[in-house]
Amino acid sequence: MIVAIDHIVLLTNNLEKCLAFYRDILECEVREQNGRYAICFGNQKINIHQHFGEFQPAASKPCDGALDFCLLAKGDIHAIKRKIESKGVKLEAGVVQRTGARAKLDSIYLKDPDGNLVEIAVEREEDAQTMR
Repeated sequence: MIVAIDHIVLLTNNLEKCLAFYRDILECEVREQNGRYAICFGNQKINIHQHFGEFQPAASKPCDGALDFCLLAKGDIHAIKRKIESKGVKLEAGVVQRTGARAKLDSIYLKDPDGNLVEIAVEREEDAQTMR
């Protein structure tokens, strides 16, 4: 029945800082349409809401800083780590091994301006093929 995640919704208390983080630090595309914002990457997106219940239907208790999610990246995780740190971002955790939905991962952790925990992970090549 369920095959993928199309989007998630993130509540922010500072739209400009939120968009700058995902655009400038994580190099995602920011899209705006009729005053609604989304952060896009690959064929997924994160919709950005600025107020509790801004669009209906909505979650029962949305709040900023409550998310903990993983974004997949391509490339060398150590190079990604250095690039993010060069932009002045403090990591919550350096390169650690995790297990994702499709493969084992090498991950780093950082927080966005609202306090959401963002894991950036690269699939370990040798494991990605065997777990699919």
